[in-house]
Amino acid sequence: MCGRYYVDDDTAREIEKLVRQIDERKRQESIQAVSRIAAGDIHPGKDAPVLSGKDGSICCGWQHWGFPGFEGKKLIFNARCESALEKSMFRDSILHRRIVIPASWFYEWNPKKEKYTFCRNDRAILFMAGLSRRYEDGEHFVILTTAANASMEPVHDRMPLILEQQEIAEWMFSDAKTEDFLQKTPCLLERKTEYEQLSLF
Repeated sequence: MCGRYYVDDDTAREIEKLVRQIDERKRQESIQAVSRIAAGDIHPGKDAPVLSGKDGSICCGWQHWGFPGFEGKKLIFNARCESALEKSMFRDSILHRRIVIPASWFYEWNPKKEKYTFCRNDRAILFMAGLSRRYEDGEHFVILTTAANASMEPVHDRMPLILEQQEIAEWMFSDAKTEDFLQKTPCLLERKTEYEQLSLF
């Protein structure tokens, strides 16, 4: 699962690079969205910057993290890759409203409640696959999770579906490849604690 992640200036700079090749109006909207980014943790229930596809272009905007649960139940902030197409809450979004959530890193806790940080060792930020859905109060998103890879397994059995930068446009715009992405094994990540670096993959 993914229940908290971090954004900072590196996140903002990478988003700016991705949204340069769009028309002026969309570019200004994206620049305004990027300018709101402040370094800090993002929690479910908070607004966060996301990348979405509009008219063949990648744009940045802010959405609320989490779909409202049924009958007032708690917020749903993750969706499982294995079952997203089967569930009514996610099916339309996975077919038509695929987004990307940029982050510097994300956190996970093991059964002993010990906190770990996961990031890439080959680039400043990572890109998590997600879904968007419109509600009365605006756009909401969830992060897709998949089975843990070798870098994640010692801590948790689930992890975000991580995309490569060159896969972002295909994830957003290529309906024919959606199911392939849902079966993708994410890249290995660097795993750290506050006290020491545990593993470097």
